[in-house]
Amino acid sequence: MVDRINVEVTYALPQRQEVVRVNLPAGATAREAVEASGLLQKYPDIELDGRNKLGIYAKLAKADSVLRDRDRVEIYRPLIADPKAVRKKRADEGKVMKKGGGPAEEG
Repeated sequence: MVDRINVEVTYALPQRQEVVRVNLPAGATAREAVEASGLLQKYPDIELDGRNKLGIYAKLAKADSVLRDRDRVEIYRPLIADPKAVRKKRADEGKVMKKGGGPAEEG
């Protein structure tokens, strides 16, 4: 049985992505991986118990999820705007949406 696991912890910023590899004891959780990565100290705006959610390979996960060797823990930033609310506002204003979400040309 493996007694240590290697995982990546990622945090995507608007201009770049931070990727930290950590070696943890088997049975470690996503929270423990984030804490071991040092990203909480580097980016004090990360709130694991608040606005930031975690994922493992693009699937939402709880902070107490047990990790496996070679997992990638992702720290998600909160959305700036709710996509549903933006679509509803555009529909209420009578604007036609263009594929890709950019401004639509009316023709």
